[in-house]
Amino acid sequence: MGNCCDRAASFFGPQKNTNVRVGLPAVCFVWQIAMVVLFGVFIRYDEESDTHWVEFRRENNITSDIENDFYFRYPSFQDVHVMIFVGFGFLMTFLKRYSYGGVGFNFLIAAFGLQWALLMQGWFHSLNPETGKITIGVESLINADFCCAGSLIAFGALLGKVSPVQTLVVALFGVTLFAVEEYIILDLLHCRDAGGSMVIHCFGGYYGLAISWVLYRPNLHLSKRFHGAVYHSDLFAMIGTLYLWMYWPSFNSAITDHGDGQHRTAINTYLALASSVLTTVAISSMSKKGGKLDMVHIQNATLAGGVAMGTAAEFMIQPYGALIVGFCVGIISTFGYLFVTPFLEKYLKLQDTCGVHNLHAVPGMLGGFIGAITAAAATEAVYGAEGLRNTFDFEGEFENRTPGTQGGFQAAGTCVSIAFGLVGGVCVGFILRFPIWADPGDDNCFDDEVYWEMLPEFLEIVPPVLEYNNHMIHKHQEISESNFSVDQS
Repeated sequence: MGNCCDRAASFFGPQKNTNVRVGLPAVCFVWQIAMVVLFGVFIRYDEESDTHWVEFRRENNITSDIENDFYFRYPSFQDVHVMIFVGFGFLMTFLKRYSYGGVGFNFLIAAFGLQWALLMQGWFHSLNPETGKITIGVESLINADFCCAGSLIAFGALLGKVSPVQTLVVALFGVTLFAVEEYIILDLLHCRDAGGSMVIHCFGGYYGLAISWVLYRPNLHLSKRFHGAVYHSDLFAMIGTLYLWMYWPSFNSAITDHGDGQHRTAINTYLALASSVLTTVAISSMSKKGGKLDMVHIQNATLAGGVAMGTAAEFMIQPYGALIVGFCVGIISTFGYLFVTPFLEKYLKLQDTCGVHNLHAVPGMLGGFIGAITAAAATEAVYGAEGLRNTFDFEGEFENRTPGTQGGFQAAGTCVSIAFGLVGGVCVGFILRFPIWADPGDDNCFDDEVYWEMLPEFLEIVPPVLEYNNHMIHKHQEISESNFSVDQS
């Protein structure tokens, strides 16, 4: 598989010029002007954010402004927004010379992506055929953030190896593909996926991995001096981990039904996250000769429980079931960082900077299938007749669907997300191979100096790489008493 990428690389030619002085401003200005025009044509406030809310409230016998959806959803929106911009951003600061790029390009992707997502999701879900307008409210903002999350996950696999213009292209196509696969999975197949194990994590993970496979760099070892962590970069990344870990119950429950569904989702996610921390720490310690912990595992695999509970969290999986899910995926994710990521790079020519395969792709896929099994096992004895209808939205054309059939569709939805991620990622990857994007050379990856103004005193010193926090290198701890080696530049 790597050979076809190498042949494609020689066809498209070397990419050396990293000057984005014309390309980046042009793309930003043109695309933002396009957003202004498209919003002017299509986007309007919904009935709960429009000045006609007073009339709407009177006509629908709503007694108080407190019943406006804003007051129910905005706290969750705040939490999700923090996860998108602070959690994801700081999680990507582990590289010693790519903290600006990790946070800054995360910011850029999300800022553009949420605008494009409001349009794409609006065209699929809330376009009024009579007026031709899309109406948006606070729930639309949450869904737009979810849509951005898929592209941010994909960016994790490409971190340090792409230009800012390429990140915008990844977001443009990522949001578009997300909106289509979300419509197929949630509307046509009528799957339930409140926390996005399928539509967000599984899709985003495989989308980024497929792009990274096509963009394989055979000489990436030339940037080895920058490919790793220092003490303070790891600490900043851990801040991102903690923000994500704390707010993940809000992420999974943000758009679930008010009442018991939202309450149950938060509880299940909370428990799965806690369980995954302990098993991650256990496996990380067991894998080292002296029982020391690897910061890669603590920063990433501890979050796998939240990813895997995204689909089943609103179902009656029971608290002990949530603990079991977190227990298992913590182990699976940590083993992924230990063995699978080095295997993927060595044999499949897949360079996954942040290890999204282990945190998002596989836990998201497992979460989709866990949701399918939980849905298929649902009974009226456990849910109650009305609870079963409400939980799985068995209404209208889906009124006669059984839990067993629902489970089958949930599994099919997971397969759709994988297919969209892989096929879409390969196509976008070949677009990004064209030598017009000003991406860095193999000897300039993982370095902020390529695209950011840096302080002169910072450029004078290149700190040693802590090899233990290189996501793509299989660590052989036997060679050092201290359990990590230092590669002096």
